[in-house]
Amino acid sequence: MEPEEREGSSTTHTDVNGIQMESKLELFGFDSLVNILGLKSMTGEQVQAPSSPRDGEDVSITLERPKTVDVKLGTTMGVFLPCLQNILGIIYYIRFSWIVGMAGIGESLLLVSFCGSCTFLTAVSLSAIATNGAMKGGGPYYLIGRALGPEVGVSIGLCFFLGTAVAGALYVLGAVETFLDAVPGAGIFSETITQVNGTAVSPIHHPSVHDLQIYGIVVTVILCFIVFGGVKIINRVAPAFLIPVLFSVFCIFIGIFASGKDKPAEGITGLSSKTLKENWSPDYQTTNSAGIPDPNGSVNWNFNALVGLFFPAVTGIMAGSNRSASLKDTQRSIPVGTLAATLATSGLYLLSVLIFGAFATREKLLTDRLLTATVAWPLPAIVYIGIILSTLGAALQSLTGAPHLLAAIANDDILPVLNYFKVAEGSEPHLATLFTAFICIGCVVIGNLDLITPTITMFYLLCYAGVNLSCFLLDLLDAPSWRPRWKFHHWSLSLLGASICIVIMFLISWPFTIVSLALASLIYKYVSIKGKAGDWGDGFKSAYFQLALRSLRSLGANQVHPKNWYPIPLIFCRPWGKLPENVPCHPKLADFANFMKKKGRGLSIFVSILDGDYHERAEDAKAACQQLSTYIEYKQCEGVAEIIVAPNMSTGFRAIVQTMGLGNLKPNIVVMRYPEIWRRENLTDIPVTFVGIIDDCIVANKAVVIVKGLDEWPNEFQRQFGTIDLYWIVRDGGLMLLLSQLLLTKESFESCKIQVFCIAEEDSDAEVLKADVKKFLYDLRMQAEVIVITIKGWDAQVDGRSQQDDSLEAFTAAQRRIADYLSKMRETAEREGRPMMADGKAVVVNEQQVEKFLYTTLKLNSTILRYSRMAAVVLVSLPPPPSNHPAYFYMEYMDLLVENVPRLLIVRGYSKRVVTLFT
Repeated sequence: MEPEEREGSSTTHTDVNGIQMESKLELFGFDSLVNILGLKSMTGEQVQAPSSPRDGEDVSITLERPKTVDVKLGTTMGVFLPCLQNILGIIYYIRFSWIVGMAGIGESLLLVSFCGSCTFLTAVSLSAIATNGAMKGGGPYYLIGRALGPEVGVSIGLCFFLGTAVAGALYVLGAVETFLDAVPGAGIFSETITQVNGTAVSPIHHPSVHDLQIYGIVVTVILCFIVFGGVKIINRVAPAFLIPVLFSVFCIFIGIFASGKDKPAEGITGLSSKTLKENWSPDYQTTNSAGIPDPNGSVNWNFNALVGLFFPAVTGIMAGSNRSASLKDTQRSIPVGTLAATLATSGLYLLSVLIFGAFATREKLLTDRLLTATVAWPLPAIVYIGIILSTLGAALQSLTGAPHLLAAIANDDILPVLNYFKVAEGSEPHLATLFTAFICIGCVVIGNLDLITPTITMFYLLCYAGVNLSCFLLDLLDAPSWRPRWKFHHWSLSLLGASICIVIMFLISWPFTIVSLALASLIYKYVSIKGKAGDWGDGFKSAYFQLALRSLRSLGANQVHPKNWYPIPLIFCRPWGKLPENVPCHPKLADFANFMKKKGRGLSIFVSILDGDYHERAEDAKAACQQLSTYIEYKQCEGVAEIIVAPNMSTGFRAIVQTMGLGNLKPNIVVMRYPEIWRRENLTDIPVTFVGIIDDCIVANKAVVIVKGLDEWPNEFQRQFGTIDLYWIVRDGGLMLLLSQLLLTKESFESCKIQVFCIAEEDSDAEVLKADVKKFLYDLRMQAEVIVITIKGWDAQVDGRSQQDDSLEAFTAAQRRIADYLSKMRETAEREGRPMMADGKAVVVNEQQVEKFLYTTLKLNSTILRYSRMAAVVLVSLPPPPSNHPAYFYMEYMDLLVENVPRLLIVRGYSKRVVTLFT
């Protein structure tokens, strides 16, 4: 049957009555998971498994046929052989026997074990991370970025790319130099160096720099053409490079075992226990630049120097993971292939230490740089071929892995400057390959890479340390998503691996270590500034979450000490009025929230309420929350956004004030705008809602800050001059004083001075009150001028001559409106035969008390206008709403209090102290 026919037969069938019925399994109208993943695949339809998304992608189960890729590699060809090619390099052939002669067998075993343990522990960490989910291209960059975040991932990834690209040039130059040493006649530019030994003059043929450049460029171009051929060509060519290398190693061992004791003059004793004992201890000497022992030499050797010389011989474990996008099964191939290559080469090195140290004298080990070629069976040329092909194979792996790594970084769309190197999934990164080849050819033209070679090693170690730290962080946090298939790991092993990497970096060269870390830090800073934000669910996010939980538990539910008190404002965004389109919060409210924080420390919670049914407006709430969050970020305010759906504003705010926050991390100050529009637009519901919010804050023990004149509030660039005036009438725990100090820490108000106005009822109390307040402010380390104002007879009749004319006019108008409102309530109550009602509840109005409130508010307003008309900002205590008074009356009192004051903060503290006298 054709696929289309099979699909059709799987969706419907005919029952005994000839009626077609759907066989699709449904659960309340939705396709079940069994139907999607199970029944569809049984009918032959291909189902693509979901993969881990990059930033911004949605995970969805798709029934489309997957995009076919020509070649997918297995463990051997995809990981083991590339790693083996990169690890087994030129150092084994030309330097390993010399290292054994210099360090002795004992310390050589320690050296191999020390460096090998670094790569082995890194391979274990790599295995754990690589088996914790689907893995896309990028190898170590992908793993580090997803574990430590995009900034760290990109900085280490770019350093590793640069190191891999330049390492390709090193391998090319090593192959070319070995070829020219083996075949001197192939040199185009002959160069002869004359060495004088006493009276004898001996010519030494040395490859010309120009020959190295010409041959190096040609070899690099040839390797790039192979890389351009794609994975299929590389798979065919790689064995041609590796098999002769392995054969040359085999010939070296055959030659060693075949060597007898008939060549004592040449320093080859054959395998001998006596020679092993003589070569067991180290013999560090001074050598010339060629490594030949010379008492007058310029190079001093010790164990640390040998670490730097030998460590490149164990690098290359990332060669398989660099091509992770081309692997059939990354979760199986990367652990098995990488660990197998690491253990195989480490075992070879350890065995070679014992064999090299047991078959030749120390002098022979130190003077014959190509001892491996000397003993190779049947011809030394086999080793020359092995050296050339091993370096070319390593160069091929570098030129293959580096472009894929750069393309993976570009595909994540973190740095816009790398967009040119993006490639479609399954495609070859040709442009990245050209760029890598350009870097490689540029380094080949330089010819001498001694200055940057240590930095390349540092980049490898930096990458290894990043992999170990990633596994350490993920394993230590142990988030629910951390479920690697590779079980043989522990956070202590990863921490040990990272520590060894750092130690080796400083052992090799501390100046180059600092240079490498500085370069990585610069890239990190550049990515932080220019890069796009991406949330990959990295380990740092999990660490922040767990740290927040632990900190929250440590705070407990007890009262916060005044020394540790931070303002956590609840910014009530729903305006008493209209805002411009697509502006979810008054712009100056976000500015004011920043003014309430010292150096930006503290949390603000921006809350808005949508009227309606939650089920109907849930999506609207999500969209509004996203819009508010974006606006907060735009205003650079440290805060979070919350949207509540409620039948009305009062019900919504009551729910917020009871439930918002956790433990002691709850909002302690409610900030909102004064409803200046309620009378102008005749909004009769505002007084009830406004008074209800204040009453809810009092019951919930929340401080209240009401901002009047919000439109005139300055932003961070508008400098203010004058004074910050405090009318400190009632005890508020020191909140008003603290707010004034916080305002002074901002550039807008740093030129202002604080004045504290205290109200006294008798002249005799003024001096005592002033002295007490000055002493209190001194103990609080607050600089302020104290002014005591005497207001006699708060309940006396108003004296029109002593009041401001505009305040008196507002007072008369308020009296008239209250009298009209009161007469209407009485008429309604008499007509309906019930007590006076207002705002849905019975009220008892004492007209004498109403007059007293009006007179008191008038005097306070007149005092503010007399002393603080030119103040930058005025802070005054918030009078609590009187019980049994209509909300309309309270709004009249408040209107009279704020009359003609351009910028006013009305503050009500709570029972907790927010300042303390003691250190």
